Amino acid sequence: MQPSKPSSSGFVPEIPRRSLDLPGAQNRRGATPRNESKKLTVGPEISLTGEITACDSLVVEGTVDATLENSRHLEVTESGHFKGKVVIDDAIIGGHFEGTLVVRQTLQIRGTGRVTGTVRFGRLEVELGGQIVGDISVFKDDVVSAPETAE
Repeated sequence: MQPSKPSSSGFVPEIPRRSLDLPGAQNRRGATPRNESKKLTVGPEISLTGEITACDSLVVEGTVDATLENSRHLEVTESGHFKGKVVIDDAIIGGHFEGTLVVRQTLQIRGTGRVTGTVRFGRLEVELGGQIVGDISVFKDDVVSAPETAE
């Protein structure tokens, strides 16, 4: 007697699989989860010039000369230099910032930080040694950008 061949009924068994929900891990299609924040880090000895949009969080360890909009958080580390215009929710400055900085909520200037230019903030925290120089005032909700200078 010959062994019988298995029938091909088209049945494919469901094999249970475990999924890994690791922060920052890619899903099976290669995309990051939708609730994952969009973070850009400009590392030490890296220079970036241009316009940065749709970035939830920017960390500057190198040099950036740019306009930053539609973002929530900016951090300029002790080794970082940012030159340009920023409208943001929160900022931590531990390095150098030069330009126009509008912080809707909290601006923190670390002891190693220096901010020069036009600065607007909802709340200001300056550590001992931190410096802020220029046109400085409290942010008002109806003002989104730097004020025009009167002639």
